[in-house]
Amino acid sequence: MKSSLEIFDLDTGESTVLLQTDRLIEAPNWSVNGRFLVVNGDGRLFRVDLAAPELSEIDTGFATKCNNDHGISPDGSMLVISDQTEGDSCIYTLPIGGGEPRQVTEQTPSYWHGWSPDGRTLAMCAQRDGSYGIVTIPVDGGEETRLTDAQGHADGPDYSPDGEWIWFNSSRGGTMQLWRAHPDGSGLEQMTDDDRVNWFPHPSPTGDTVLYVAYENGVEGHPRDKDVELRLMDLSDRSIRTLLPIFGGQGSINVPCWHPGGRRFAFVRYARP
Repeated sequence: MKSSLEIFDLDTGESTVLLQTDRLIEAPNWSVNGRFLVVNGDGRLFRVDLAAPELSEIDTGFATKCNNDHGISPDGSMLVISDQTEGDSCIYTLPIGGGEPRQVTEQTPSYWHGWSPDGRTLAMCAQRDGSYGIVTIPVDGGEETRLTDAQGHADGPDYSPDGEWIWFNSSRGGTMQLWRAHPDGSGLEQMTDDDRVNWFPHPSPTGDTVLYVAYENGVEGHPRDKDVELRLMDLSDRSIRTLLPIFGGQGSINVPCWHPGGRRFAFVRYARP
């Protein structure tokens, strides 16, 4: 076993294995109807039905170098992918069942991470003017809006369910911590300040908690095959608890992974070498 696709239940505090494979798979998204997950592996996307879990390839047309930054539209009709087939990572959309991708971003590299609740805007991590920051763009393409300046590296943007906030991780304060800002870039606020290296915040569909991955102090970037913790912030008092220590990191929860009910989420853990 190389990859273990699992589901964590907040009510029981337990994790259940859905699928194990010798392939490297990453970044589970949960479908809007709650019936299947989408993961990537070997440059392709796969559907995993909860009722009969196996890797079923999704047709992504010419895009055969999909990375682990992909997701599902709020209405469940579309997929968004970040693909490197034609060079640096570029963002495309396509039908949920598969089909030919339609290009969204003209500038590269661009890595998708969040879809606004109204379905109109995509949030991404993008390298512009020599630094990686948080950028938004209309889902049909067009003018980009940069939310963060060039201070440090910013990554992993994801919208709150009410659309009022974009959460992300940034090293602008010196170490990689969680931050949030309104979609117009106002109200910038640091949300964690500890000795961990914190990445990929995902607000729950209920809006009361935020899931993220915490690396050990001193880790640079967001590598795979590390001892990490999946942590949950309670927004009522900003308290943080560790849900599960895993061997993972890159690929475990890079993208939105919550069940639509907000009490379960999907993740990938990896076998130790």
